[in-house]
Order: sequence, then structure tokens, then C-alpha cells
Amino acid sequence: MKKRKVRVLIVDDEVHIRSLIRLIVTSLGAEVVAEAGDGEQALELYKAFSPDMVMLDINMPKMDGVSVLKEIMVLNPKTLVVMLTSLNTVDVVKECLDLGARNYILKNVPAEELNKMISETWGQYMADIRAAKS
Repeated sequence: MKKRKVRVLIVDDEVHIRSLIRLIVTSLGAEVVAEAGDGEQALELYKAFSPDMVMLDINMPKMDGVSVLKEIMVLNPKTLVVMLTSLNTVDVVKECLDLGARNYILKNVPAEELNKMISETWGQYMADIRAAKS
């Protein structure tokens, strides 16, 4: 039986960041099902595609990432959400983790580091799911 690819929604108002994240997650074997440039569009696409993983920017137009995260967790608390931020504000990051985000990544780290962090977060998430099933 063929293993289903991880389905990812990428949310960032910067096109070049979405392109970089797309490159990384596809290189890890995931499928990007949709991309959004603002928070409202992100929620619409989340509801339409039900992705396994959401790469979610904190600072966006129309609706910020914290608000989007809250909505996603109401819809499906098992969704793997990784917050993306250019601001390393401890309070906001802590709030996101408390709300259910699995990790946060600073957007200004090198691409290799982004790749490593995304891969490790996904690996830990899958290990947690396997542990919960056994």
C-alpha cells in the first residue's frame, strides 16, 4: 500500500518565503496543497483542504497568525502547526505554543536550518501519533 504524502498549507504574506517553504517541504516528501497570503484566505483554504500540517506566519494582513491558529485548533486540534516569525517575541511564541502550535521557526535562519527544523518537528509529530496509537 502506498503511503500518503503529508499535505501542507503554507501561509505567509511574503511570496519568497512561501516559495522557500514550498521547496523545503516538497524536498522532505510532502505535498503542498495550498498557499495563502493572509489569515482569512488561510482559514478558507484550511477548511477546503484539511491539511496535515500548516506553516503559519504570525504577522499577516486581514487576520494574524495567532487568530488563525486558534481557529485551526477549534476545527482540528491534531493539526501540526508550525509558526513562522521574523520577530522573536517570547510572549507571542509562548502564546502560540500554549494554543497548540508544535514549534516556531524564525524566518531569518539559513535554509538548511529551516529544513532541519521542519523535518525534526514532523518526525516528532509522527512519533507522538504512533505512540498514541500503541
